[in-house]
Amino acid sequence: MFTRKDRLLLGAAALPALALLSPMQALAQDAEGSDQASEQPIIVTGSRIARPELDTPNPVTVVTAQDIANSGTTNLTDYLKTIPALQGSRSSYNSSGDRAGIGGTGLNLLDLRNLGTQRTLVLIDGRRQVASVDGTQSVDINTIPTDLIERVEVLTGGASAVYGADGVSGVVNFIQKKDFEGLTARVQNGLSKYGDAGQRLIAITAGHNFADGRGNFAVAWEHGEEDRLSSHSRKWLDGENKVGFFLNSADTETGNQNNDGIPDYIPLRNIRYNDTSRQGGIDVDFDGIPDFVGAQGLPYDPGTPVPLYYQQGGSGTLASDYANDLLPRINRDIVSAVFHFDFSDAFKLYAEGKYANTRSYSVAQPTWDYYLYIPEDNPYIPAAVRPYIDPDNGGVLVNRDNFDFGRRGEDITRETIRGVLGAKGDLSPNLSYDVSYVYGRSKIRSHYTNNMITDRYYAAIDAVSDGNGGVTCRVNLDPSWTPYQPYNNTRSEIPPTTFSPGDCMPLNLFGENAAGNQAALDWIMADTIDRTTLTQHVLNGAITGNSKGIFELPGGPISFALGGEYRKEKSSFVADELAAQGLTFTNSLGNTKGSFDVWEAFAEVDVPILADMPFAKRLGVNGAFRYSDYSSIGSTNAWKVGGEWAPVRDITLRGTYSKAVRAPNISELYSQVSQTYEFIDDPCGSNYLQNGTQYRVNNCQALLSSLGVADPSKYDDTRSSNIAGYSGGNPNLREETAKTWTAGVVIQPSFIPRLSITADWYDIRIKNAINTVDAQTVADLCVDQATLDNQYCSAITRQNGTAGGAKAGNIISFLTGPLNVANIRTSGLDFALNYVLPTDGYGTFGARVVGNYLHRLKQVPIPGADAVNEAYVAANVSPKFQVTTDLTWAKGPVSLDWQVNYMSAMYRYDRQTIASNPDVVAPKYLKLKERFTHDLSMTYDIDDQFQVYGGINNMFDQKPALGSMNTPISAVGRYFFLGARIKLADLFGGAK
Repeated sequence: MFTRKDRLLLGAAALPALALLSPMQALAQDAEGSDQASEQPIIVTGSRIARPELDTPNPVTVVTAQDIANSGTTNLTDYLKTIPALQGSRSSYNSSGDRAGIGGTGLNLLDLRNLGTQRTLVLIDGRRQVASVDGTQSVDINTIPTDLIERVEVLTGGASAVYGADGVSGVVNFIQKKDFEGLTARVQNGLSKYGDAGQRLIAITAGHNFADGRGNFAVAWEHGEEDRLSSHSRKWLDGENKVGFFLNSADTETGNQNNDGIPDYIPLRNIRYNDTSRQGGIDVDFDGIPDFVGAQGLPYDPGTPVPLYYQQGGSGTLASDYANDLLPRINRDIVSAVFHFDFSDAFKLYAEGKYANTRSYSVAQPTWDYYLYIPEDNPYIPAAVRPYIDPDNGGVLVNRDNFDFGRRGEDITRETIRGVLGAKGDLSPNLSYDVSYVYGRSKIRSHYTNNMITDRYYAAIDAVSDGNGGVTCRVNLDPSWTPYQPYNNTRSEIPPTTFSPGDCMPLNLFGENAAGNQAALDWIMADTIDRTTLTQHVLNGAITGNSKGIFELPGGPISFALGGEYRKEKSSFVADELAAQGLTFTNSLGNTKGSFDVWEAFAEVDVPILADMPFAKRLGVNGAFRYSDYSSIGSTNAWKVGGEWAPVRDITLRGTYSKAVRAPNISELYSQVSQTYEFIDDPCGSNYLQNGTQYRVNNCQALLSSLGVADPSKYDDTRSSNIAGYSGGNPNLREETAKTWTAGVVIQPSFIPRLSITADWYDIRIKNAINTVDAQTVADLCVDQATLDNQYCSAITRQNGTAGGAKAGNIISFLTGPLNVANIRTSGLDFALNYVLPTDGYGTFGARVVGNYLHRLKQVPIPGADAVNEAYVAANVSPKFQVTTDLTWAKGPVSLDWQVNYMSAMYRYDRQTIASNPDVVAPKYLKLKERFTHDLSMTYDIDDQFQVYGGINNMFDQKPALGSMNTPISAVGRYFFLGARIKLADLFGGAK
């Protein structure tokens, strides 16, 4: 048996200089269109062998710099999401407020085919970039300079054989401009019709050719700003106006009944939590529901009851108050430099450097408290409440939403450095080489504002008389004090840790803004800072060539590429000292440090069998193979075979079949156990029993009975708070494997010049997919199996009995982590049409259509679980049809682009719920409405050097569907933008 070292040495011996191809300079096709594709080959994503775009067997979607500029947005991800394959990407909406997750504010991550950002490989000129997310290879698109992009290529599936791991769902390759000469500057500003959601961009690029064109140096600076947008800035999302879907109190279903014809959920306004208040809900009989509220101790108004933990109207906190930012604030500065000098055809030196600094800020929810025990000797308890205090309880419980303490926020600074140094050249007329080194480093400073120091908070709320007519903390009088919170099952109970007795400042919880003074709040609140560092080293090289003059087939010479790569990834996360000890309101986070390296060898070949023959205008096959040896999981391999056949010039049939792999990332392998919080709709609740398998009712009956629940059929978890649990990495993970095939046709009719039509079917199946199943799914799976003796029930902890006042049966903790357990499959049809029609007197007309039909999107999250159908569901943004159409016209200095975006209707609830519960909602609300949006842009060239442009997005000011904030369109509304671009001649004389 060969050792790992032996295999690497053998592989290296077979690959001269361990070189890896750097993609050749891409050549744009004629902007006006031509009867034939450009005869100059271009590199397309998914191949290291130069060939025309439409001649590749891999379906590739290409967008240009002009497409991006016409979109009016300065956020690249916002535009790329109009490509159907990238619709599920994580844009600024997903990275604001509590949707961002801890440390995720401002991130823009691409997601191909709704298979996950971790399965989408993002490249720059065919090379990797260091990640922006702790423990992953996920690239923040904010770090890519907009004005340096020449085009973006999107490839579906099967890219692992060519580019390595992480490309299970495909590759997005950003091709940058080369040989830039002269000076360009661009400014752009945009605002919504409401005067908010602003975006601003300033970009300057300067370059110069020297040594008779053998050398070039260019530098670019780009500054972009995106304004923070609160959901409360839209009246239909704010306060009592916001509509949501809530359980119908008129519904008669109970237990396992699931179809009484009465909708389970109905749209309601002015919905509030029934067990908490911004002023402090006061519970004197310890039943979990407030009896009084606020500083005056007024009777708590229960409003109109809504099932579980809501009420309509009354004294409770508005559910809409917890809605937070629609968009984060993002400021970014990027400085890039490129250089090359051709010493000879055999030796061409090149280098790239980039520094990107992005700063993102967003606010989310405030801190909150449930069942805080306040002893009766607390002087802040309202006088009106004291007569009702039960002596056996000795105090009251307080449920409170602490908006007056300030909303928690994230202020994230990300610094990315990337450098490339390489050389390439021709070894002979038919043989060339390319060798390069890539270094990348990301440093992330995550600053969390308005956090709460737990030990100080418990001390401050335990206020007593100081004996002199004032108020102090009990701990100031009794240094041996420890907190007494027997009914608080959402926060840790810890003794004084961050302060000394005598330092405590008492805090009044009764009434909003009743804290007394800012100093008391400042004493319990703190900002915390986590730090992350990611580094990447990539050494690669390749030899490419063809067999011209040595051996040729009837279709031409065989082209090939041979190469190797060494890559090392390292990630380090250091949590704030307070957070790491669990002393803050946020999750208790564990420090994580890990790394891996991988040696790889690859080969690619393109065999043109026939050309210019009857029934074989072109016939060829190609293939690729990659062997990888990871320090973390050992060896893997990936491969691809493909072919294309053009029986006549007008029609080409193409297809591929491939095996792709993704190795587990650092976070999945080595992340330490950290605390997390999730909302869980208890599957054993009477309102959810009918939504599961045939086993759920009996399993819940047995489970709850064993825990002391008297009548399991009427059990409900009425808590409106989330639940604390734990999640960590798994060092025993293996690679996940995907089998992908595509089959398509390219039509370029000779009788309609400048028209091309493509249609490609894709099918991706992933086995042993790494999946961290959320706590909700684990809880569901526990009771949806044939027996309770399963691995899922062991990950869910429920309350046994009523010790400490907790309700028997309630879920009180959970444990989740990544496993090689999921099977995922998606399939569908990509189609595109491009047509250009020049006229003598009316200008040039153009049409481009890019669309997708989603046939299947299913996942088996854990072995033994039923397949989950995720197609056509709004939560996944997975419509059945999506089409983006651009109609263009240009004449003289004026050009217009009218873009129409269509997305078919999607289900409001998951497919399993709809199938098992036909009356989950009234038929007219079953789906979110389809989307038709219209964007119009115009460009005017004042002269050869100066251009102005502008446009309107969402011209007809469409709004999100009822009950939604961002689907099928965002709440930003009609949007206007205006910009100007200047282009000057070469800085040192002469025109470009």
